[in-house]
Amino acid sequence: NTIANVNIDMIGRVDYEHNEKTRDFVYVIGSEMLSSDLHKAVLAANDGLGIDLDMRYNTPDDPNRFYYRSDHYNFAKHNIPSVFFFNGVHDDYHKPGDTPDKIEYDLLTRRTKLAFNTIWILANAENRPVVDKESPMPSTR
Repeated sequence: NTIANVNIDMIGRVDYEHNEKTRDFVYVIGSEMLSSDLHKAVLAANDGLGIDLDMRYNTPDDPNRFYYRSDHYNFAKHNIPSVFFFNGVHDDYHKPGDTPDKIEYDLLTRRTKLAFNTIWILANAENRPVVDKESPMPSTR
């Protein structure tokens, strides 16, 4: 009965691609892979927040393969619409040095609001998000 998966992982930092002027961003991964409804919910959830929704990894052929590498993919591979909010990689990515003192709590709060708003929209919709796209399968590179 799961209608969608909203995954947040590493949403409190700023990656190599952004700086002080462009720090109010989040990568949106997977939102339109299976469901145009989920993608619309994410966009609507950002109304009033104005976070830069960076879609550069929202593609099945992303060389980093982020869509296939996180927890949401176990839902997506069963045609459950899934979105992954992510702050990208940084010097401490998956290393012991990624400590709480490096979290930018103002960004974490705004990105959490985006996830909450997305879930709220999905939970209160009259219908479950339609699966109107064919599930992309990972290439065997």
